[in-house]
Amino acid sequence: MGKGKWNCVILREICDLINYGYTASAKPEPIGPKFLRITDIVPNHIDWSSVPHCEIDKDNLSKFLLKKDDIVIARTGATTGYAKRIRTNQQAIFASYLVRIRINSKCDSKYIGYVIESDEYKQFIQLNIGGAAQPHANAQILTSFPIPLPPLPTQRKIAAILSTYDDLIENNTRRIKILEDMAQTLYREWFVHYRFPGNENVSMVQSELGPIPQGWEVKQLADLVVTQYGYTESATEDEVGPKFVRGKDINKTSYIDWDSVPFCPIESKKQVKYQLDVGDILVIRMADPGKVSIIEKDINAVFASYLIRLKSITDRLLPYYLFYALLDNRYQNYVAEASTGTTRKSASAGVLTDFKFLIPAEKVSKHFNSLITSLRKSLNNLLEKNAILRQTKDHLLPKLISGEIDVSDLDIYRDNPV
Repeated sequence: MGKGKWNCVILREICDLINYGYTASAKPEPIGPKFLRITDIVPNHIDWSSVPHCEIDKDNLSKFLLKKDDIVIARTGATTGYAKRIRTNQQAIFASYLVRIRINSKCDSKYIGYVIESDEYKQFIQLNIGGAAQPHANAQILTSFPIPLPPLPTQRKIAAILSTYDDLIENNTRRIKILEDMAQTLYREWFVHYRFPGNENVSMVQSELGPIPQGWEVKQLADLVVTQYGYTESATEDEVGPKFVRGKDINKTSYIDWDSVPFCPIESKKQVKYQLDVGDILVIRMADPGKVSIIEKDINAVFASYLIRLKSITDRLLPYYLFYALLDNRYQNYVAEASTGTTRKSASAGVLTDFKFLIPAEKVSKHFNSLITSLRKSLNNLLEKNAILRQTKDHLLPKLISGEIDVSDLDIYRDNPV
């Protein structure tokens, strides 16, 4: 970017506000405003439902409160230079490892947001950051990027075109969330409340877990699966090997967005050992112990050392049933209580599988697996559509911003672009 028909300005020259974020501890309880951190802005979109809260006084709330169209940029760590424009009004502040900029009225903040969210901006920052062990960039570096600046009407047209893709992605993301909720609700209905098809004809009997349907069993999870710790390596955006699934790729959602998973180098012999297969279950053992995901497609991928792979060793334990049982509160609460460490929680494979596990009747389990397979197929189709939309948008972006695709004469206006 910047080598096309438009003149460039340095980013800081079009900012009304540049400031560092607020220092506080994140809290899961709603004790104050949302507390946006680097980990919240790295995924393809901000999932505000998973953003924690923090305590803050009234004066600081006013100073650090985010407004729609503010742009926040990561200033430290491996994701230095990652940025997000705030697309909706939220009662939220931003953490100290972020820098917030606010664009002046002479420019379209949506257009500027797309430029700063681009790969070109990230690459520019990566070339200019300091620090070997812990990369970092100050506000001066983060706002030194040359911004191609077409006339304001053209900026708005470019933003409107790109917003169309975001609208489609957001709509698909909402549908994905509905499918997620449907699957988890189905699990709870059948295997927590025991309202499965035909339950009225099944007697309840006592077990270690309390009353369960007759013919169902309670087993130790360790007797039902084999476990394996993951591979130790550094992730890279360069396509130097297979995809490299880490804790941060599975701790926010019940699916893996493969489009955002990085790569890693690995010897071919070792890859055989760590290669992921359809039906594998991954459980985080460090930082967010117990968070779980499932491999649902054939893909060239391995898993990182903070993860543990679970493979079922019995036909009675189908992958989707195991997955949703581990997602359920009973297992999540167990791991939370069993994990060790005060500042960084962790759990070994032995701890993660030292759990009383309910094995339903084979007929019920197969019926559940069939229904979930259909739901998850729809969910993964939407993920694929979103990946294509993002790739198309990323391909268009530099062409639009450089002026290679000229939209100045097009009649493109939207009342409420994202």
